[in-house]
Amino acid sequence: MTVKLGIIPGDPSGIGPELTAHLLRQERVAHADILLIGDAHVFRLGQEQAGIRYEMNVVDATTRDFSSIPGFALHQIKTISPEDVEIAQSTPASGHSVLRTLDTALQLASDGIIDAILFGPFNKSSMHLAGIGHADELHYMADKLGVEDYVSELNTLDGMWTSRVTSHVALKDVAAAISIDRIAQATKLIDRTLRRAGYSRPRITVAALNPHAGDGGNFGREEIEVIEPAVRMMAAEQMAVDGPFPSDTVFLKLKRGERDAVVTMYHDQGQIALKLLGFERGVTVQGGLPIPVTTPAHGTAFDIAGTGRADCGAMLAAFNLACRMAGDWQKEEGA
Repeated sequence: MTVKLGIIPGDPSGIGPELTAHLLRQERVAHADILLIGDAHVFRLGQEQAGIRYEMNVVDATTRDFSSIPGFALHQIKTISPEDVEIAQSTPASGHSVLRTLDTALQLASDGIIDAILFGPFNKSSMHLAGIGHADELHYMADKLGVEDYVSELNTLDGMWTSRVTSHVALKDVAAAISIDRIAQATKLIDRTLRRAGYSRPRITVAALNPHAGDGGNFGREEIEVIEPAVRMMAAEQMAVDGPFPSDTVFLKLKRGERDAVVTMYHDQGQIALKLLGFERGVTVQGGLPIPVTTPAHGTAFDIAGTGRADCGAMLAAFNLACRMAGDWQKEEGA
């Protein structure tokens, strides 16, 4: 079955609209039926920034077959006026646009109109100015979809994956937020996600929190009292998991292909490693949702927004992963 993919341009003040234009000129997008979701003028803005033209045709909200639409099908909604788009600025208007397009995409997915969602980069400051009411877009989406189970952002680059035990919290609060249960949830989530991305038995390793994995308790006891028991529990459930390994060496195992994923204890522990290895290709997966949702791992790049210099690598990688995951989920449902 052909995947039906909904694409929203992200924050109109950032590079998302331009990235969308660059993406849609790639020959590889032909293997999906694409539905653009948002303001026509925002998509046209991206075309102008990229120096690229593509055809858009408005479709009815109930249209389920996009393959016969000339160019790209557009589910048009009005979320922001052209004069309110301020390039490279964090504004309530841009945040409102993001939330409106995201709400629409989630509803279309819930209605079975689309199988997966790809979104251009969001700006968290703009979303908070618009009243998102959650720490980040993942928890906003989980609330909208009625998801009560554990959710977490996952990151991937060239077949290397990371999950997080804690995410958008202050560094001073990380140690207190780590528990055996949360490590188990983060590990199970990335194991389940990788299986849906085509891995038959994901090889997962867990990162330590402290320098030298605590050095036998000299630099902290989280490894002894929390992380090691969690790893033993997961291994007893027949998962291919080990650790904890010091975070200054654990990513070498990932880079060498000895492991498929690393469970990290906090946001930057994994983000620094993957972004250094390939900032322009990294993808964020919204883990734990009932549908595949992906986005480039980089941000809105206000420093280059509107200049035509945005690199499409991560957007293309996010597109490919969303299609692959949606295809695997279709196979599960048809089994």
